[in-house]
Amino acid sequence: MLCFRKAFAFSMLFVVGLFTGAQADLYRRALPGYRFQFPQDHFSHPEFKTEWWYYTGHLQTADGERYGYQMTFFRVGTEGGRSAVNPSRWTVRDLFLAHFAVSDLNRERFHFTDRLNRGALGGAGASTEALKVWNGDWRLEAEGKTHRLQAKDEKFTLDLTLSPLKPPVVHGKGGVSQKGEGAGYASHYYSLTRLKSAGTITVNGRTRRVEGWSWMDHEFGSSLLREEHEGWDWFGLQLDNRVELMFYLMRRRGGDSDPHSSGTLILPDGASLPLTLSQVQVRPTGTWQSPRSKATYPMGWEIQIPDHGITLTLTPSFPDQELDTQKSTRVIYWEGSVEIRGQYQGTSVAGQGYVELTGYAAKFNKRI
Repeated sequence: MLCFRKAFAFSMLFVVGLFTGAQADLYRRALPGYRFQFPQDHFSHPEFKTEWWYYTGHLQTADGERYGYQMTFFRVGTEGGRSAVNPSRWTVRDLFLAHFAVSDLNRERFHFTDRLNRGALGGAGASTEALKVWNGDWRLEAEGKTHRLQAKDEKFTLDLTLSPLKPPVVHGKGGVSQKGEGAGYASHYYSLTRLKSAGTITVNGRTRRVEGWSWMDHEFGSSLLREEHEGWDWFGLQLDNRVELMFYLMRRRGGDSDPHSSGTLILPDGASLPLTLSQVQVRPTGTWQSPRSKATYPMGWEIQIPDHGITLTLTPSFPDQELDTQKSTRVIYWEGSVEIRGQYQGTSVAGQGYVELTGYAAKFNKRI
């Protein structure tokens, strides 16, 4: 029971820190004027309270087995560790959490697991000198521009090498991705939107070689949500014409979208174009109710960007891709693979992507 209570306390600290930036005055805020530098900005930023490295992708075996995956590493600073003088090896400056999910697209089965570790004695951590993040035996490392991603549990093991085919894309304006009104209600946010992926997946003890495409997000900041925010809808889409689209809707009480909601269109040559809320129309086409949480999620979308001649229809690969992260962040959310069909400047396109839906099972401000 004591271990459970400790884990619960740590996870609640994380949730408060992640979404509200509690006591964020001890930490640096995400403000305009930040200049990204690579590869340094792939590394950890402990001067900011919250940070995550987020990977999603689609993989296929030679005989047509198809899988989607999500692997996310989180770091959140603790005020006690931040303010400690001459800390010992036992001092907890950061908590480290991770989510790992696999969508078996052929069989429409979803599996996920999560974990939490304290950043003491080397059990979990994130380097400030290299792209190296670990949580137990789950690891993210880079050698040059190539990323290595490893995760496993009793059912699935993933071991991937990821090679970016486009440069990092910085989202937002002035080095910040604004989430709401006011200085610091923002993050520093960039993506690697097309990572050639190869490696192995092990399912119930059977190892298969896979290839495909992945997407990586890296965000860091100290305050994200305002009191009126209830959650967000995030879209990361890869089209077969080598165009990518990221867009997020910050939802407010009453159902409207925060005017700071925004995104980025990434062209085949890697050039990027910012998108505002007024330029992008997102319309849900259906709903799905979770049999476990009873949350009702939008399920299926039409996205139109008239200025760029884009009309897309997003269909979930299957509905039940909901995570209940009781062992770590204690947040219930939907994170799933979607199939894409549509038009891009008069030409038919297809593709795949991931959608994240938060705040539907419980409003964040009520949850914390």
